Amino acid sequence: MDLADLREYQPGDDVRYIDWNVTARLDTPYVRQYAEDREITAWFLLDLSPSVEFGTVDADREKRTVLVDFVTTLARLLTRRGNRVGALLYGDHVDRAIPPRGGRLQVLQIVDALLTRPRMAGAPFTDLGPLLDTGRRVIKRRSLVFIVSDFISVPGWERSLDSLNRRHEVVAVRLVDPREIELPDVGPVILEDSETGEQIYVDTGDRAFRRRFEAAARAREAAVGDAFRRAGVDAMSLSTDEDLVAAIVRMATLRRRRRR
Repeated sequence: MDLADLREYQPGDDVRYIDWNVTARLDTPYVRQYAEDREITAWFLLDLSPSVEFGTVDADREKRTVLVDFVTTLARLLTRRGNRVGALLYGDHVDRAIPPRGGRLQVLQIVDALLTRPRMAGAPFTDLGPLLDTGRRVIKRRSLVFIVSDFISVPGWERSLDSLNRRHEVVAVRLVDPREIELPDVGPVILEDSETGEQIYVDTGDRAFRRRFEAAARAREAAVGDAFRRAGVDAMSLSTDEDLVAAIVRMATLRRRRRR
């Protein structure tokens, strides 16, 4: 984005664009106006931690599959219009960065990196903070940033999200599976944490247990949603049982409405 002009502040203007030096000299708030480059640079910050491997038989798709499909589709849509795309890949740390470029070969490089990436047998509990902080350091030019994750993480990533959104246009894409919210009654089962490997025996036939499980899941959903709203980022959910194209159209429609 190139600086084009200055004008007096008007209600509704983004306060991040206030020019404080001019404001102090003229004793009137002024904001910077920018002329955007026609080319968009988009980055995908991709959470590939073990919890993203989860998927249920009912949906017959893992969250990781949804992630790959989403990135492939959106990256191709962006590059077909002459835009550039790049990616940061995170397992238990950011271990690969693909600099932004345009064209079909760039999309194929990102997709190949995802498809050939070994699955993680286990890892420390996910901390999304380093992924977001790396994005803030690595991405120099103002960009459109898609964070694709299930956002199952230790606390603290919310501050990093807010900091990233101050410099870039951020869209949070949350990967979900229906069984992470509502357990079916299938009797006694052993559940295993996909990251730590910890196992627990539960009786899904216990109605009270299923209610507590759903209440905890709903509380987690609400907390993540609140974090998105506080940071002021656009957010969408991608479920393993949802049509991808319909989800992308919904995302585009919501973003268009917010900008009117």
